Amino acid sequence: MASSDTLNTFGAILSHAVELEAQLSAWYARIGEADKAKAADKRRAKLERVRRENVVEITLEPIEGLSADDYALDLSGGSPAAQTAAAQVAARFYADVAPKINVRAAQRALERCGREHAR
Repeated sequence: MASSDTLNTFGAILSHAVELEAQLSAWYARIGEADKAKAADKRRAKLERVRRENVVEITLEPIEGLSADDYALDLSGGSPAAQTAAAQVAARFYADVAPKINVRAAQRALERCGREHAR
């Protein structure tokens, strides 16, 4: 994810979410957490589907107050504490973006991803 990306549209938010889950999946696989990698990949696929299915419903209303920099993942370690920290960042991202999405199906998918990370 590029730094200083403004998450100011539906597409930008969903693209960031897809990339976040892809990074988490690769990281979890690298540190030997196959179940967590599979769960992240499943969330990524769901988010890609939501983005595809709702592209015609997207309104052009700008979304304000979100920056990708606020949700940067530190994937340098693999300890349980590092995994908890990454999950907390992801959960916070989903909690912050879901209310800003005006497409209910996409909002529900983002909320579900957040709940899965908060576990």
